[in-house]
Amino acid sequence: MKTKKSLLLVIAFVCALAGSVYAQESQPQQTAPPPETPGMDIQGSRNYLLGPGDVVDVRVFGQPELSGPAQVDSDGNLSSLPFLETAIRAKCRTDKDVQKDIQIAYAKFINNPQVSVRISERNSRQPATVFGAVRQPTRVEMKRKVRLNELMAVSGGFTERAAGTIQILHTEPLMCPEPGEEAEAAPIDSTQLPFSVLRIADLRSGKRESNPVIRPGDYVLVTEAEPVYMTGAVVSPGGIYLRDQLTLTRALGMVGGARKEAKLSDVVVYRQVPGTIKTETFHVDVAAIKKNQKPDFVLQPYDTIEVSESGLFSGPRITQTLLSAFTGGITNAVSSSTGYLPMRVIY
Repeated sequence: MKTKKSLLLVIAFVCALAGSVYAQESQPQQTAPPPETPGMDIQGSRNYLLGPGDVVDVRVFGQPELSGPAQVDSDGNLSSLPFLETAIRAKCRTDKDVQKDIQIAYAKFINNPQVSVRISERNSRQPATVFGAVRQPTRVEMKRKVRLNELMAVSGGFTERAAGTIQILHTEPLMCPEPGEEAEAAPIDSTQLPFSVLRIADLRSGKRESNPVIRPGDYVLVTEAEPVYMTGAVVSPGGIYLRDQLTLTRALGMVGGARKEAKLSDVVVYRQVPGTIKTETFHVDVAAIKKNQKPDFVLQPYDTIEVSESGLFSGPRITQTLLSAFTGGITNAVSSSTGYLPMRVIY
C-alpha cells in the first residue's frame, strides 16, 4: 500500500511539472526566456565540499607534467593524479583540504612542492526544480546551502494562484551530512521518496521550521489554487481562487462584497459530491455569521455560491421600494423584480 502511494505521489509530481512546462510553452513569448539554471550568489561557496563528478584544476609549480584537471570519481576520490599510487580522498572535503594532501603525497618525490588546487566544475549536485504557482518556474544550481525562501525569491515569488502550501520531494540523499543529519544521508528507496508539506503563511511569518534547507535534486511545488464561483447579488460575480481555509465571508470580500439588495440570511452553496454527479446544497446565514452568532462556512474547490436578492418588500429593500413608488418608479421596480409589466387601466 505504501509503495502504491509513493508511486502515485511521484506520478503526481511529474504530471504537475509537465503541466507547468506546457503552460509556459503555450503562452506567447514576448521576451527572451530566462536561463535554465539562474546562478545563486556564491556567498558561502568557498566552503564548497567536493563530490563525485566535480573537477579540480591541480597545479604543481615547476612541474607541468604533474599539472592539469582531475575529476572526482564515483567513489569520491582523485585517482587520476600522475605518479600517485594511493588515491586522494576528495568527497565531502574542501579544495584546501585536498591541496594539503596532494602536497604531502608529492613531497615523497619533490623537495617542498608548491601545489594549488582550484575547483573548475561543480557537477556533483543536481539542480533543484521549482514549479507551480510561481512567477518563473526554473531549475536552480545548488552551489551552496540554499533555504526555501531564497529559492522562492529566485523564482520571482508566488502568484495569485498559490493555494497556500508548498510540497517538497527529496530525490537524492544528503551527500555530506552534518552532525544530526545522518539519517538524511541514507540511500533513498525510489518507491518511498521523502515528502513534506509546508504552509506559505508559516514561511512568511518567519518560522524557521518552515524555511528548510533545500537539497540538490529536490522538487519544490507551490500548489495552485482551484476555483470557487460567486454568482448573484455580489459586486463582481465570477471565479476566485481557493486559498488555504477560505471561508464564505472572506470569499464575499474578495468579490467586492454583497450588493444592498442581497439576501444574506440565505446564501446557497452548491457542492458536487466527489465521484458522482450529485450536488449537495448548503444554506448559510451570512448575516448571523457577521454577528458572530454562527461559525463561518469553509469552502471547498469548485463550490458555487449563489447570493439571491431579497424581495421588494423585505427589510433590506423596503425603503428603496417605497421611495421608488413615491417618485413614480413603482412600475420599473415591479417589472425588474418579476419580469412582467403590470396591467395599465385607462379610464
